[in-house]
Amino acid sequence: MTSHVWHPYAHVKTQAPAPTVVAGQGAHFELEGGERLLDATCSWWCMIHGYRHPRLVEAIVEQAHTLCHVMLGGLTHEPAQRLAKELVRITPASLNHVFYSDSGSVGMEVAMKMALQYHVLTGNPGKARMLSLMKAYHGDTTGCMAVCDPEEGMHSLFSGLLPTHYFAPAPTASFHAGPEQVEYDLRALRGVLERHHQDVAALLMEPLLQAAGGLNMTSPEYLKGARALCDEFNVLLIADEVATGFGRTGKMFAVDHADITPDIMVLSKGLTGGYLGHAATLATDRVHDAFIGDSEQHAFMHGPTFMGNPLACRVALESLSVFEDDDYLGKIERLSAILNRELVGDAALSSHPLVADVRVLGATAVIEAISAEALDGVGDFARSNGVWLRPIGRWLYTMPAYITSDREMVEITDVMKAWFLADAGAERKSPTRQP
Repeated sequence: MTSHVWHPYAHVKTQAPAPTVVAGQGAHFELEGGERLLDATCSWWCMIHGYRHPRLVEAIVEQAHTLCHVMLGGLTHEPAQRLAKELVRITPASLNHVFYSDSGSVGMEVAMKMALQYHVLTGNPGKARMLSLMKAYHGDTTGCMAVCDPEEGMHSLFSGLLPTHYFAPAPTASFHAGPEQVEYDLRALRGVLERHHQDVAALLMEPLLQAAGGLNMTSPEYLKGARALCDEFNVLLIADEVATGFGRTGKMFAVDHADITPDIMVLSKGLTGGYLGHAATLATDRVHDAFIGDSEQHAFMHGPTFMGNPLACRVALESLSVFEDDDYLGKIERLSAILNRELVGDAALSSHPLVADVRVLGATAVIEAISAEALDGVGDFARSNGVWLRPIGRWLYTMPAYITSDREMVEITDVMKAWFLADAGAERKSPTRQP
């Protein structure tokens, strides 16, 4: 049957027919024909509670009987107000103001506009550019494309459309690096700020985990140093926690590892547990209060139609409640221990000639291959073994749902390892261990 759906990140001419998903339960989804697959990617990292969680489903149904949608232009509603209060409670101190949108990319667009307008309102209109990091990925909308890695990123085709921003080298020190080990990276960041701070409104950063740009894992010490440099040069710090928020790095938010407060924080993906599209851009009192004034320029001119959607706000509230009630940080700690034991602790995997690195942070693990070609066919191989894996370039990763059981977690890691550890020259074999 001809599909009328235009799929993302796919070559229209050569793409294989996409399997049809008909249902989901727990950490698995079911395909047309009855095939069940263990989702190792958390459906692009958002389905943290897995599929068909009864409390989240009930929250949506209950809200739908009352109010499905109403504009936030000149109106408000209880789920939006209550969610804002809860987000202020769980995020770092002084992030007291919540602006809603409907996706992580739009949330980042909001953050960049907010930063630029802040500087206009505080007497620094020349601060109109952003500073990003190499290996960064912040979304696919036009503003976001301009702050993604311009060399290895996926948006070079659109360079003629995009504004020009500044980039600092991606940090090289690992997550466990101390202050002395991150000094080289911070000197590089300082150098860019010394040259361009008069033009820079904000430093954009995926704290500790650069996700789609290669799952680069960096040190909390780098984050602390970046915060200090932003203060020194009057540059706002925007934390893109779209992928890292809600436990993915082992704490509720990645910035919690460094005990710092960004000026602006963007949340999405796990915000609703993946059940509806939603995002929130939080700002500190300092940023928000600059918008208090009488001129036309004091109004923040942004308003997505579906911002603060009541269904999305209600399921986000339930998602957060489940996260806290069921000790998800404890679940994430357990998943991280399994990932470290099964992947980082496997000497044969780490020393394999096709493996460049193996690393884990929270409920995220990646086997970095020496080339993308080394992963050709890995998705089909994983599917034949009952697991859904979708690599990014040369990075074979898992970001599982937090409800994934120990046995299911080992099933995922066994398949990931089996791709590399099959006998040389022989057909790849399915993993045989029974966890």
